[in-house]
Formats: sequence, structure tokens, C-alpha cells
Amino acid sequence: MGAVLLAAAYVLLDRGFVRFVHPSWREYPVRGVDVSHHNGRVEWPRIAAAGYVFAYLKASEGATWRDSTFLRNRAEADRAGLVTGAYHFFTLCRPGRDQARNFVAAMGPPAPVSLPPAVDLEFGGNCGEQPPRDAVLAELASFVAVLDSAGYPPAVFYVTKEFHRAYLEGQPVTNPLWVRSVFGRPRFGGAWIFWQYAATGRVAGAKGRIDLNAFNGSPAEFRRITESRTTGR
Repeated sequence: MGAVLLAAAYVLLDRGFVRFVHPSWREYPVRGVDVSHHNGRVEWPRIAAAGYVFAYLKASEGATWRDSTFLRNRAEADRAGLVTGAYHFFTLCRPGRDQARNFVAAMGPPAPVSLPPAVDLEFGGNCGEQPPRDAVLAELASFVAVLDSAGYPPAVFYVTKEFHRAYLEGQPVTNPLWVRSVFGRPRFGGAWIFWQYAATGRVAGAKGRIDLNAFNGSPAEFRRITESRTTGR
């Protein structure tokens, strides 16, 4: 009986019917989603109607791969009134400069109103090898330098607790943080700008599970970070 209940609980959790974290909409009124090709076709008007106002969209991974749904998602989410931004999955086995060039080519020029670009830093789905901290930080610095030279604002670092502990903890990182914490409020990384509070959310307009996020600030503060999109070059 216990095994059956455990299996049932896992299915409910995996399919997004049970979540551990339900942040207050009053405390975090600015909400968004992040998606990739894994989410299939998204009905963006329904996402907007559910109260979500921003969307991070996967654009690229590594030095050559690009998400086939990025351009469609960006166009359709923009038309639905969401503020969009692109993210890149950073691999630990390719040079940071090459990855950033792939990301910039996938995104196109900085837009006047958009989320700052984001780089996904996690071990899940990454290379099997975990290079030394100094090597990873050097490649990450090369990645950021390419974005800076292309006129983008400072990149947001999406980080898991494990990646942060291994590579960023104690380092003088000034980039804004987007933290993943699906079992409670974020307890690492210090100040953060975005919080991924669910990886198995369910929202009308998305089939199956979808990642849910909150902005750490007011709607006015959100507008300020999305309306100043270039470094002034």
C-alpha cells in the first residue's frame, strides 16, 4: 500500500498537480514562464490571460545548437503582450566565446524593450566532466564579454544551488541572479532578481509541465529593467 501511495504521489508531482511552493501573488505580482522546444506549441494568449507577463525563451545551447521554437515563441509571445527574453544553456565542454557567438546570432540585435539575456548554469543535462572552478569562471567571463561587446545589458545568471556552490559561491559575481528553488524560498546566492519556483507548473495554454517564475520587485521596477536594454554603445 505504501509503495502504491508513493508511486501515486510521484505521478502527481511529476505531472504538476502537486507543488511545494506557492508564492503569494501579492508579494510577487510579476510572474512569468520559461520554455524551450520541450514544451511544444504554447498558446501565448492563454498564458497572458492567466496573469503571466514575461517569458524567457530558450534560444541556443553550446557552440552550435539553436532552439527551433525560439523565433516562433518570441513572435507569438510578443503579440500576446508578454515581455520576452532569450536564454542560453551553457555547456561545460565548449569555449565560452564560441557559445556566446552562437547565442548572439540566435537572438539578433538587442531590442528596445525586452528581458536581459540569461545564461542557464546547471549540471542537469550538461557535460559529464566538471572542470575546475577557475576554468569555468574564465569561460563564463569570455561568454559575458562577447555579450557586452555586442551591446547587450548585463546577462542574468540562472543558477541551481549545486552549480552556485561549485562555481559561484564566494566569487565577486555582479551579474543579476535568477535562482532555482522549487522546495522553498531561495536560501543561496544572496540578492536575486528572478526566482524559478516551480519546474512542474500547470498553466492554461501549455501542454503538460511548465517552469514558473517570479520577479523580485514591483511592476514599476520590472518596467525599469526591461526598458533600458542596451549598454549605450
